[in-house]
Amino acid sequence: MIRTTPFHARLTELNDQQLYTHWSGYLSALRFSHAPKHEYFAVRNAVGIFDSSPLFKYRITGPDAMDFLSGIVVRDLGALRPGRAAYTFWCDDRGFVMEDGVVFRHSDNELVMTAARPMLSWLESHRYGARVELEDVSDDYALLAVQGLRSRDALAGLVPEVTELPYFGLAESKLANVPVTVSRTGYTGDLGFELTVPSADALTVLDAVLEAGRPHGMRPFGEEALMTLRIEAGLPLTGVEWHDSRTAWTDHDRVTPKELGQGWMLKGVRDGSRRFIGSEAIRRELVDGTSRWATTGIVVDWAAWDRLHRDAGELPTKDEQALGWEQWLRDEDDEQVGYVTSFCYSPVLQRHIGLARVRPDLATPGTTLHMETTMHHSTHMVAVSTAALPLFNPARKTAKS
Repeated sequence: MIRTTPFHARLTELNDQQLYTHWSGYLSALRFSHAPKHEYFAVRNAVGIFDSSPLFKYRITGPDAMDFLSGIVVRDLGALRPGRAAYTFWCDDRGFVMEDGVVFRHSDNELVMTAARPMLSWLESHRYGARVELEDVSDDYALLAVQGLRSRDALAGLVPEVTELPYFGLAESKLANVPVTVSRTGYTGDLGFELTVPSADALTVLDAVLEAGRPHGMRPFGEEALMTLRIEAGLPLTGVEWHDSRTAWTDHDRVTPKELGQGWMLKGVRDGSRRFIGSEAIRRELVDGTSRWATTGIVVDWAAWDRLHRDAGELPTKDEQALGWEQWLRDEDDEQVGYVTSFCYSPVLQRHIGLARVRPDLATPGTTLHMETTMHHSTHMVAVSTAALPLFNPARKTAKS
């Protein structure tokens, strides 16, 4: 049975396309208008809202809550204080990534973690006598992302805490007399906030947000616009940049945090001072240098792209919709040295860009490679350069004000 989120009744009234996909058993809008690019620019130039309610949400409480979760996730939670959040992964015993999510620390002994896939039973299987309570609160709360250039301005009159909230900070507040948690988080690589709202009061909060956002050009955006936004931001997506190690058929579809470009999370792993599920396998990978891949951004040579199309009698395509398949990457000797996992045209950068996995020795920014593309029912190659991630990283995303 396909379900609808607590925000759906109102958001569907704003959707003139009625095109949906399925996300964890819920309807999720692909787009709200005929042109997802309009929704994309709402985020980059004004403010957009996205319904993230299908994310699973788990509350972890008790005197051992921090120690328990620190032994589960890849990220070092030692510095995570109450009122802060952290993006992280968790792995299997071999150090391959399972899923990702955000950990919110509400108090000394209470944390909430989001996940794209159900994981309560997996968490329970690793309790080993820890004094913690694990609770699935997914149905109890809706999650609304308010993202973009004017997101702070749109929310300031409703939730004054946003004016002082640091990057990845969180605060308890009230919005339209409804208790909410506001966090400075999101999946667009821009200034943005997320509101965790009791499901029963979701429409009350949404109506207040829509009214406050009207003078700022607020509009809802769907998954198609979100894909362009997250590629520009260099943010990986489960099922695209990696596959849950539990369900992948072979190691070709599995990836380690280092290979996924998330090596910055691995503080204390090389010297063995920090332990979590899969840490020993990851430590060996780091010490022995056995990573198969490195994750990088790629930027297409615009002149080569234009020439390829014009020589074939076509206008150069500039489609911001992400491709649904991988593309090979080859070196100067025509050897396959990697592959592009996500690819689109970036409206704000005005270049074709992507996220790619390459041989580690080729990940240095500025390395020239060649990417396959198809035209007239045949395969062609076009020059690309590797680039540091994120490809779009506005100062406002982390700025204090």
